[in-house]
Amino acid sequence: MPARLDLDAYGDALGDAATVLRENARLAGAGAPVPTCPGWTVGDLVLHTGLVHRWAAAILRGASPRDAGPIDVPADGAGAAALARDAGLTGDPYEWYDAQCADLLQAVVDTDPDADVWFFLRDAPPPRLGWTRRQAHEVTVHAVDAMASRLGRAPAVRELWFRSALAVDGVDELLTGFVPRPSARLRSATPYRLLVEAADTGDGWLLEVAQEPVVTTPLAPGESRPDHDERFTADAVPLYLHLWNREPDGSVLDCTDPAVLARWREQLRVV
Repeated sequence: MPARLDLDAYGDALGDAATVLRENARLAGAGAPVPTCPGWTVGDLVLHTGLVHRWAAAILRGASPRDAGPIDVPADGAGAAALARDAGLTGDPYEWYDAQCADLLQAVVDTDPDADVWFFLRDAPPPRLGWTRRQAHEVTVHAVDAMASRLGRAPAVRELWFRSALAVDGVDELLTGFVPRPSARLRSATPYRLLVEAADTGDGWLLEVAQEPVVTTPLAPGESRPDHDERFTADAVPLYLHLWNREPDGSVLDCTDPAVLARWREQLRVV
């Protein structure tokens, strides 16, 4: 799973998305619901994303994942408030979020490129690059959630700030990193081969889905496509969001069988 962008590009993507998240969250208000994350408020979204940045920064500085701190926000308000206090969120949540993001970027700068720290995705880039990539996509997806809170609906592709290069990289991270993990839930009693394609860039991925963990094979633009049973196709930006279950307003994923897409959305719900 080689990274498709460099460290500077991921850092820029992280900073851009953090700005989008903060400003849309501020405009929506902390108590606003998040349509793309049912049950969450904007306050939950900001707290979760800041905690994930804090967790990643601690790991880059050598902490174990267990000692790096919590990242899951309790469903009850009292539990969430207690977690926020423990994390130092006692004033403006958006200033607190900015501080977590800035500290994460500082941790990236301070970490040796070859540092041997923990990272959870297999076949990944070196941890410093892998964590910067992961956090760039973490906040990009959650910035889309913040936009949905402000708009009261999922944003349309034309309303988004990022482009195909970042989106293709995010699809690749999801399909080659997350989906094949033993803990991932995408399984099928009847094996099938799913071809995922970014129509505008020509990138593809073949997923072999069965009762065992998924096997993913990346396919370069122009490379012949192997036999497959099912297919998901869209341009890179909407494809990225469809696969992360943030379906853009007015966008339809071209798929051969809607039931396969429905199972994807059920089995790969990640926040």
